Amino acid sequence: MSALDGAGLPTGYPYRAEDETTPRELAALLSGKASVVILDVRTGPEWEICKIAGARLLPLQELDRRIDDLKADLEDNLSTRVVVHCHHGRRSLTATHVLRAAGFTNVTSLAGGISLWAQDIDRTMATY
Repeated sequence: MSALDGAGLPTGYPYRAEDETTPRELAALLSGKASVVILDVRTGPEWEICKIAGARLLPLQELDRRIDDLKADLEDNLSTRVVVHCHHGRRSLTATHVLRAAGFTNVTSLAGGISLWAQDIDRTMATY
C-alpha cells in the first residue's frame, strides 16, 4: 500500500483532472446523492471479486458493440455524469475516450481504479 496525498492519490500519481475523478470525489458525489452512473469495464471474474455498490458491469471488450445500449439506458442523455472504473485505471481511461468519441460529454475515469477505491474509501472491500 502506498502513501496517499491530501487528495487521496498515491504520492506522485499523474492525476489529470480533465480525464479523472478521484475516489474521494466519487464518494462525495455518491454521499450527496448526485446523479452519477458508475460503469465498471472489468471482466466478469473481476466483478465477482469486488464491486462498487450501484456500478454497472460493461466489460471493455464489449463496449464498442454495446454503446447504443448504454445510450438507450441513459435515454440518450449524453451529458449524464459517468465515472468509469477498472482495476487500476488504464482500461477505464481507454473506455472514457471511447465514450467521448461516441458523444458522451461528462465522462471520467476513476483515478487508481477500484484498487485505490478499496485502499482509500472502502477498506473492507476484497482486493486482488
